[in-house]
Amino acid sequence: MLKVKDIMTEDIITVLPETEIAHATKLLLEKGINGVPVVDKTGRLVGILCQSDLIAQQKKLPIPSFFTILDGFIPLTSIKQLEREAQKIAATTVAHAMTPNPVTVRPETSIEEVAALMVGKNFHTLPVLDKGKIVGIVGKKDVLKTLTSA
Repeated sequence: MLKVKDIMTEDIITVLPETEIAHATKLLLEKGINGVPVVDKTGRLVGILCQSDLIAQQKKLPIPSFFTILDGFIPLTSIKQLEREAQKIAATTVAHAMTPNPVTVRPETSIEEVAALMVGKNFHTLPVLDKGKIVGIVGKKDVLKTLTSA
């Protein structure tokens, strides 16, 4: 049974939270990758930046919907969700656009578990952690390569 350690990319490209969005976008395009781990100055994983996070900047900010009961306004969308979307749309640094606290996998995680995460949760890129340290990254392309080698 194949494990993440058998297919992960160990030559990891990372960005810092203070990296400018334009630079991060250029990096993803030049390297032909979908996502990049975001690490702090000590190398600790703090988030992930994916193409979908950058594409979110092209969205329009949804106007919150309300309904009234007994002269009280009740929002139909979460204010926190609205604030997060506004932050992504207006992002100038990776910290504003990234997904914080990303789902991670371990080197011993099976490819089946990775595939289930990618399909079930619509993840494209998963950081690989070993004892709290980032040791690799696995993307959909890595999983697809296993099909051609079978």
